[in-house]
Amino acid sequence: MTAPNRIATYFHVHLVSDSTGETLNAMARAVCARFTDTLPIEHIYALVRSARQLDRALEEIAAAPGIVMHTIAEPELRAALEEGCRRLEMPCIAPLDPVMASMSRYLGVAISSRVGAQHALDNDYFDRMEALNYAIGHDDGAGGPDLAQADVVLVGVSRTSKTPTCIYLAHRGVRAANIPLVPHMDVPPSLLELKNTLIVGLITSPDRLVQIRRNRLLSLKEDRGTDYADVDAVRQEIIHARRLFERHGWPVIDVTRRSVEETAAAVINLLHGGRGQVEVL
Repeated sequence: MTAPNRIATYFHVHLVSDSTGETLNAMARAVCARFTDTLPIEHIYALVRSARQLDRALEEIAAAPGIVMHTIAEPELRAALEEGCRRLEMPCIAPLDPVMASMSRYLGVAISSRVGAQHALDNDYFDRMEALNYAIGHDDGAGGPDLAQADVVLVGVSRTSKTPTCIYLAHRGVRAANIPLVPHMDVPPSLLELKNTLIVGLITSPDRLVQIRRNRLLSLKEDRGTDYADVDAVRQEIIHARRLFERHGWPVIDVTRRSVEETAAAVINLLHGGRGQVEVL
């Protein structure tokens, strides 16, 4: 007997940050994902750095009761938010507090209340921006002459998430280029000449790839006959790609059931010493 479908429970999550809110948003989504049959309605209040901004946020919070999470560092503003939540009888959570407290005890140093400290314009920031420019300039086989400057080159057939993975890697400071495998065409010689650059092959299941490509054609309103989404042709593309990767000894990542973040994490693992892995399932 098939179990009856449960009706999802909607609830409000208010995310209050004195910075961009990216850290808080990622944490909230990670936590909410652990609860089945629930759907959070996110309310994001970024760059809250004054009493007036906080008052406006509290007005909206009062209109949609739920859970409040924050990363407010300034003591007076933080106290005002917590007091406002107490009056509204809503839970107010500072998810970074336990981590910072433990690190402070371990390091023996006080916690800084500087707003947006993680977004400082330091060398790491500029490295990430440079990596992002590199990824954009070396997307889909472009920028071949300086391919050797890449930390990693992703190779795969069309629609295997090469571009979004490169962009995600760039935000982690990794210079990533990608090269598509086109039927009946050889890979560029510059790729095979690389000596110290990690080359990673991306593959996916033929059925999944056909589905993605058909959706792509529909979005483009393309209805002409083509091998692009033909099951047999796609299967041959995957076989050819696997043979190419095996011939050159490139590690392979199967992206069929992986998110872009998971694929990028597997690439970073390979960069950090896991190059002995032939295939990452």
